[in-house]
Amino acid sequence: MKNLTDMMKQAQQLQSKLADTQAELENAEVEGSSGAGLVKVTLSGKGNMKSLHVDPSLMKPDEAEILEDLIVAAFNDGKVKVEAMVAERMKELTGGLPLPPGMNFGL
Repeated sequence: MKNLTDMMKQAQQLQSKLADTQAELENAEVEGSSGAGLVKVTLSGKGNMKSLHVDPSLMKPDEAEILEDLIVAAFNDGKVKVEAMVAERMKELTGGLPLPPGMNFGL
């Protein structure tokens, strides 16, 4: 029975660490950029866009499509960085053990 008690304690500790990590990620910020830094987005650790900066040189009416593409690229760059950050945090929490696909504990 002692093993079961130890396992339950470990599960509670992991749950507590996961909650702490979720809060930490919500407050984390990652910057994505495109167009050699002309377009920048800031994302939360959960992948929500918090801010957008567009260099004034891109504010030309006949280049709207280019600007739209750069915004999408900057967001995608930031999203990749968020996913890498989350994966690294999960690796730290699980001691490097791989989790089954889709099992990210809401991170």
